[in-house]
Parts: sequence; C-alpha cells; structure tokens
Amino acid sequence: MKKHKIIFWVTTTIIFLMEGVGSAFGFNSEEAKQGLSHLGYPIYFGNALALFKVAGTLALMIPIVPKRIKEWAYAGFIFDFLFASISYFCVDGVGFFAFLPLIFLVILALSYNSYLKLNP
Repeated sequence: MKKHKIIFWVTTTIIFLMEGVGSAFGFNSEEAKQGLSHLGYPIYFGNALALFKVAGTLALMIPIVPKRIKEWAYAGFIFDFLFASISYFCVDGVGFFAFLPLIFLVILALSYNSYLKLNP
C-alpha cells in the first residue's frame, strides 16, 4: 500500500507540475502562442486547453474529488497526450517533441494504475 501511495503522489505531482502549473503560468507566453501556430491551432485553443489542464490536474491532486471526476480527468489527459504526439508527428515528423507526450502518457498510466490500487 505504501509503495502505491508513493508511486501515485510522485507521478501525479509530475503531471501536476508539467500540465497544471506549466499551463497556468505559460499559456499566454509568446513561445506557447508560436507553438500553437506552428502546429496549426488557433491561439484561443491554448486558453481553453490551459483551463482544462489546470482543472484536470486539480481534480487529480485533491483527494476529496469524486472518483468519476478523476476518471474523466485521466481520460482527458490521455487524449491530450495522444493528440499532442500525433500533432507533432504530422507537422514535424519523428523527433523528440513527438515522443515527449508519450513519455508523459506512461507517467499518467503509472499514476492511474496506482490510483486504482489505492481506490478499488
């Protein structure tokens, strides 16, 4: 049980820092806007994406959030990471940025697996 708690909190904190905190502070930066434009997305899409990322990470981090909401947050991040990877593959081809979201997908899977073991 202790092992699963440690895995859950470490992996979920990584997702929280990269997706929640990173989105909250960097969504309106010039670099973020250029990244969205480079991938062919409109700038306003970044605002909505940042909002949902922050809400999703808070849902994962706050223990009193109902299980069903957490499940939706995990599903949203799965779509986010998969479509981010697909976008990079389509625009830039095979490269580091195409695989980076898949690395976070593995971290998310570890978080989800440990969450299920802690909350059967």
